Amino acid sequence: MTDLVDYDEAIAEFDPVLGIEVHVELGTATKMFDGAPNSFAAEPNSQVTPVSLGLPGALPAVNRRAVEYAIKIGLALNCEIAEYCRFARKNYFYPDNPKNFQTSQYDEPIAYEGHLDVELDDGEVFRVKIERAHMEEDAGKNTHVGGSGRIQGADHSLVDYNRAGVPLVEIVTHPIEGAGSRAPEVARAYVRTLRDIFRTLGVSEARMEQGNVRADVNLSLRADPGAPLGTRTETKNVNSFRSIERAVRYEVSRQAGVLRAGGAVTQETRHFHEDTASTSSGRPKSDADDYRYFPEPDLVPVAPSREWVEELRAALPEPASDRRKRLQAEWGYSDLEMRDVVNADLLEPIEQTVAAGCAPAAARKWWSGELARTAKAKDVEVTELGVGPAHIAELAGLVDAGKLNDALARQVLEGVIAGEGAPSEVMAGRGLEMVSDDGALTAAVDKAMADQPDVVAKIQGGKVQAVGALIGPIMKEMRGKADASKIRELILERAGQ
Repeated sequence: MTDLVDYDEAIAEFDPVLGIEVHVELGTATKMFDGAPNSFAAEPNSQVTPVSLGLPGALPAVNRRAVEYAIKIGLALNCEIAEYCRFARKNYFYPDNPKNFQTSQYDEPIAYEGHLDVELDDGEVFRVKIERAHMEEDAGKNTHVGGSGRIQGADHSLVDYNRAGVPLVEIVTHPIEGAGSRAPEVARAYVRTLRDIFRTLGVSEARMEQGNVRADVNLSLRADPGAPLGTRTETKNVNSFRSIERAVRYEVSRQAGVLRAGGAVTQETRHFHEDTASTSSGRPKSDADDYRYFPEPDLVPVAPSREWVEELRAALPEPASDRRKRLQAEWGYSDLEMRDVVNADLLEPIEQTVAAGCAPAAARKWWSGELARTAKAKDVEVTELGVGPAHIAELAGLVDAGKLNDALARQVLEGVIAGEGAPSEVMAGRGLEMVSDDGALTAAVDKAMADQPDVVAKIQGGKVQAVGALIGPIMKEMRGKADASKIRELILERAGQ
């Protein structure tokens, strides 16, 4: 087993070069080359046609909406859009590939030679050059039963062809050089920016947890920036931003260990393991020649008119970077606050929460504060807590209406996360609504003042700060369901201040 090299030591000794291939499933109604429904989580093998299953004599036809979505993605990535392109057959044999070839694009992609500027955690902008964005179809899904869930040690495997033929766009970068120690951060920021673009364009739900967006992360090391590129590995299907960053860090440390020991890095695919943040060997990495590409004889070339391309360009939504700047100005966030929101991947839920009627400051407080802390403690993404923008807007509304204070609101939020219902339902179910009975509050104030006449004397003597000694017992008496500022007003009023 290779000894890992400390990441900082590895970066000091070697120069990392990245290459990232991102697959996005397009949100079309039907599949890429047939009329089967394109839907998620349906009964296995229920969303198929003879084309999906690769049956003899079944002929494909190109999905026009998928071509439109691919052009939109290419335009958003500052790519050239081909006047003429065609599909090819990529030959490989695997159970989830029913035709034993994948209909893809090889030497004639729909979009090519673009770039994407991504913002890093400290605001620095890093440009990633795009080699191509091409159309293709997805494969089916293998489920390995028994053992660890991987094919090694499994009792048997099941194949679901629902995903076979789902339209994909694959975006391939040129070698990403010059990232240095920030290579993991660049990889994460790049894929996150792509995900935001897909959602902004409306071409995909882009939910990484459902496999809508999958990243293959290539990495190689070389002695210095002037040296030839090293042998690369490809870590397949990494499906979260954190995992992308961790996969890069691990491969840097692992490959540095191989090279330092005098070994040679093997060109191969690798699997990322979430539990250990490590990668393991998959299979030797094939080159293009191994796939025996040749033009797809059953499909005519795609030749989008320049008029259509310009219509799509004119209809592109606001770029993600411009949107962030606009929202920051509208919300009144500082540069640091906005950067924290973006880095935590909270821009979209906060935007939706504000749209639901919540004040921007309150939306940021709950998403960046309590929810982020809870997600970290549970080691999950904040969006996996079962709390949505409508919940936070309702919670903030209850606080604004004086029915909850922050302490009670946090208890209500715990209930929402636990699945007890919407905030108002949790508040009622747990009996957490603030006491609105002035008589009960006044009685609690009178009792506390009677129990501590020395404190009252200090207040009456001008030491107003002593009021804090009374607020605590009163809040305890009211089980936290009282407004501390109102209690303070009542104490000072009854003390003659």
